[in-house]
Amino acid sequence: MIVKILFLALQISFFFHILFLVQYILRNERRDLRRFLLTTVSNTIAALGLIIIALSWPAMIHDVDLKVVFWIFSGVIMMIMLVIKISIFVVVYRRSKDPAHYHFNFFGKKVLHTSVVKPIEVVLFMFTMPFFLISGAYFIARLINLILYKHL
Repeated sequence: MIVKILFLALQISFFFHILFLVQYILRNERRDLRRFLLTTVSNTIAALGLIIIALSWPAMIHDVDLKVVFWIFSGVIMMIMLVIKISIFVVVYRRSKDPAHYHFNFFGKKVLHTSVVKPIEVVLFMFTMPFFLISGAYFIARLINLILYKHL
């Protein structure tokens, strides 16, 4: 039971770790950096706990169903990537509504400037795409397997 709790804590901490890293990159605020460092410590503590249990009582680790752990982990990764993509979309959408980032052309149509999307946002969006697709496909396939066949 303690191993499952540590795995769950590690996954949740990993989720917030990536989220705070992306928020720090996008907003560059000191608060996000502190949160990122705090999740680094919590990741280390949870992993250290799992290592100690694995070295002291290997049977406890052997009893864990890794298919379920990987399934939950792929769902967490999929959700991280989805949150990143949605946050980038919201930031770009808000910036596109700001008059400082567009002008009207001769025909009265709104023309967006290149300042609407920052290069780091494009890189983050494109970098997260393969992780979202792979982890999402695995999570959905396992979920369908669970629904149809009642086992992972």
